[in-house]
Amino acid sequence: MAVITTGNHPKSLWPGVAAWFGRQYDEYEAQYTKLFDTETSEKNYEEDVQVTGFGLASLKTEGAGITYDTETQGFTKRYTNLTYASGYIVTREEMEDSQYETVSKRRAQALAFAARQTKENVCANVYNRAFNTSYTGGDGKRWLTTDHPSIAGDWSNVLATAADLSESSLEDMIIQIMGATNDRGMRISLMPKTLIVHRNDMFNANRILKSTLQNDTSNNAINALKATNALPGGIVVNQYLTDSDAWFIRTNAPRGALYWQRRAYEFTQDNDFDTENAKAKFTERFSVGWTDPRSLFGSAGA
Repeated sequence: MAVITTGNHPKSLWPGVAAWFGRQYDEYEAQYTKLFDTETSEKNYEEDVQVTGFGLASLKTEGAGITYDTETQGFTKRYTNLTYASGYIVTREEMEDSQYETVSKRRAQALAFAARQTKENVCANVYNRAFNTSYTGGDGKRWLTTDHPSIAGDWSNVLATAADLSESSLEDMIIQIMGATNDRGMRISLMPKTLIVHRNDMFNANRILKSTLQNDTSNNAINALKATNALPGGIVVNQYLTDSDAWFIRTNAPRGALYWQRRAYEFTQDNDFDTENAKAKFTERFSVGWTDPRSLFGSAGA
């Protein structure tokens, strides 16, 4: 068991240190909220169950009977709330002998920072693993693939040919999104909302979406993506994405990317009777994932 003793910060036992650094920096604002819709949970797990709708109506000839349709239950997506925790132990002697109150105060701040970083990494990893066959959703497929199953046949939420982010690849992806169908093959109003990119694509994404004229050409043509407000939610740059070539588009699909908050961040302290060590810890309980894979389209890059 790791315990912070007087030997961990020997300089804190003597006056004269001008400043302590390296543990506290400015940090990014919460980013996971732009990747997921937040729900509140009061159970060990939450489940979303798919129900297929009805297909197209049949032609009824005069005097003939009606052809009746049916709906069925599809896949089930379960969100199991997991607990994330960390903490530290400090000896009573270390607390008594330290000459700097800021050292102990910043420990709690550093622990809170670790908690926030943990959540951001857990949430971003759902996107980082979107092309990984080891991480599947309720339909048994990875989030982004060419063969999501449905009653009407397999469908894709990736480009036919993987491509880096560009004006043409972005347009192709948006056209694909707007041609989406439900599990019975019915056209649905699936629309793009936000473009999610790695920091390496930040400037490229802004040039593509915000240029007055068509990007990177000598054509005297409007920027159609900007003129049509094709991505009303704009650009989301996520600092925790690991693939610099991958890019994603979130859509307006209901029950898409979900973050379930079971128990919010808690920071608690206590003392051990026998050792007189002081203990501090944080715990938080949540789950994250996706239900309808139509909530995301993307490309792993060329």
